[in-house]
Parts: sequence; structure tokens; C-alpha cells
Amino acid sequence: MSFTVLLMFIGGLIALVLGAGWLVRGAAKLALSFGISPLVVGLTVVAFGTSAPELAVSAGAVLDGKVDIAIGNVVGSNILNVLFILGASALIAPLVVHVQLIRQEVPIMIAATVALLLMMLDGVLANWESAVLAGAMVIYTVFLVLQSRRQGAASVSEFEGEVDLSTTWDRHWSAQVGLILVGLVALVAGSHFLVEAAVTTAKQLGVSDVVIALTIVALGTSLPEVATSITAALKGQRDLAVGNVVGSNTFNILGCLGISGLLSTSGLAVAESVINFDAWVMLAVALACLPVIITGREIARWEGGVFLGYYAAYTAYLILASQAHDALPRFSAVMLYFVVPLTVITMGVSLFQHHRAAGRVA
Repeated sequence: MSFTVLLMFIGGLIALVLGAGWLVRGAAKLALSFGISPLVVGLTVVAFGTSAPELAVSAGAVLDGKVDIAIGNVVGSNILNVLFILGASALIAPLVVHVQLIRQEVPIMIAATVALLLMMLDGVLANWESAVLAGAMVIYTVFLVLQSRRQGAASVSEFEGEVDLSTTWDRHWSAQVGLILVGLVALVAGSHFLVEAAVTTAKQLGVSDVVIALTIVALGTSLPEVATSITAALKGQRDLAVGNVVGSNTFNILGCLGISGLLSTSGLAVAESVINFDAWVMLAVALACLPVIITGREIARWEGGVFLGYYAAYTAYLILASQAHDALPRFSAVMLYFVVPLTVITMGVSLFQHHRAAGRVA
């Protein structure tokens, strides 16, 4: 990687992180007057704001004709959000999960993932399918806001704890709108530099755009989610930490790919490797959230460690596969016949113990 490309990549990442931060700050303070609860803030304002880099990169990639990066970025980000971000956050502090996440938000995320997978099986995300995703995003957002307003005025005081009110310069709506606009400009510029640097690097290394998007670009655009969820976990704001990840994954599918797909006149062609492997990993990761959350309504430290281990294994697989390395068959065999079954058994025992304990209490 040349110095110029490295500078573009780092500059793009910085612009994405700063832009997302400004956007979240402005949007969150504007939302304060609407009495939105902390959980819904995590699922909407914060999640959408921290997913803005994914949207900017995917939309920009489509406009530049680099569809593989647009799709790979979303799929890779969703995998990273659960395995890496929730894993790291749970290692900091076990994440107690709000009951609404169990009953509503995680199932919605899983349903969106299943819908996207079915849409991609024919090798293309058609324009009408993108319109369905985008429409579902609008309906989902309106539903969350209306639901939050019905929760009562107490949600206002809860929300105030999630927003930094120590400064006065941005309390006026004009400053908040200004933050949102500056954040959007930084996101657009950052996404352009990041995509160009990623494509140049892929060509230099002989690695496909899909692999670069699934790894480097996905990690870069997910930095706001990383910072937001880990900071929330450190501060004990666990609803925000988990809600941010779940909301971001839902928005990535419905919003990022929905809007990006509408920008293409012929739909988004899906790489065969994504259909055969990565999309299924994304689905498995989404499904893995359900039993983990059901067990005691928390994500324990050991479960966070398992998530991190799987993300490391997934990344290693992508690197080995891209280089057609001799170790790939042995690595795949170990994962398929030992690690995965062991994890399934462990999760099953944990679920059984949870239901058994619940039965005794009843």
C-alpha cells in the first residue's frame, strides 16, 4: 500500500468516525424534545447515525459501479457488529438485555436477514426488492417512535442520561441541524476516500473487492458502532450497547441496501461467494443472538468470548480462502467438525439449564 493510498484510507476513516459522531450528537439532542426512551434511541437515532458510514460507503460504491463493495460492506458489517462488538462489550461487562429486545427487536433483525438472504439467492437484488427494504425501514422507524411515545413521559428523564448535556453551545436547534449537516458532508467525503483506497489496495494485493469489503471496509465503517457500544458498556448503559448493534444490523439491511439498491438502474448483482457462504454466516450470526439473549436475558462474558473467537475464525477463513492457502481444508474441517458442534452443544446445555431453573421458580 502506497503512502498516498494509506493517507486516503486513514483520512476516510477519520472523516467517517467524526462525521458519524457529529450526526449522532445533533440528531440525539434534537430527539430529546420528543421523549424517546434510551432503548429506542439506541435502536434509531444512535443506530442509524453510527450506520451512516455503511450507507455512505454502500451508496457511493453503487454510484461508482463497485457493487461488490456495497453488498460486502453491509454483510461484513452485520457479522462484525454481533461477533466483534457484542463480544467485546460483553467481555467488559455482562450485557443485561431489555425484554423488548427479546420479544421484538431481535426477531425483526432476524426476519430482515432472512428476507435479504432470500432476495439474494437468484444472484441479484432487484430494484423492487430494494424498494421493499427501504419501505420496511420507514415503517419500522415510525413504529418504534410511536411505540416509544406511548411508554410515557418517564422516558424523557431516562433519555437525558444518554445524551451529553454538559455543553451549551449546541442546545439550540440551529446548532444541532448544523452538526447533522456537517456530519453528513464528512460521511460522504470519508466514504469516497475509503472506497477508493480499498479498491486500490485490493488490486495491488490481488484480493477481490468482496473480501476487502467484508473485512477492511466493514471494520472501518463499523468503527462508530465499536466506539458507541464499548463506551456504553463501560458506562453501564447496556440497553444502548445492545440496542445499537441490533438497530444497526436492521438498518444496514433495510436502509443501506434498500437505498443503495434504488440508486442502481439494474439492481445489485450479488457475488457468488456471498450467496454461498457470507450471507449464510450473516444469518447464522443473527440467529445466534436469540438463544444467547434468552439464557438469563443477558450476554455473559464467556458468550462474548465465543463471539470474538468466531469473528477471528471467520476473518482467518476469508484470508486463507482469498489466497487459496494449503491450510484452508484443515482449518475448515476443524471449524466444521469440532468448534461449531461444541458451541452448539454448549449453547444447548445453557438453554436447557435456563428453562430448568425457570421451571423450578414457577
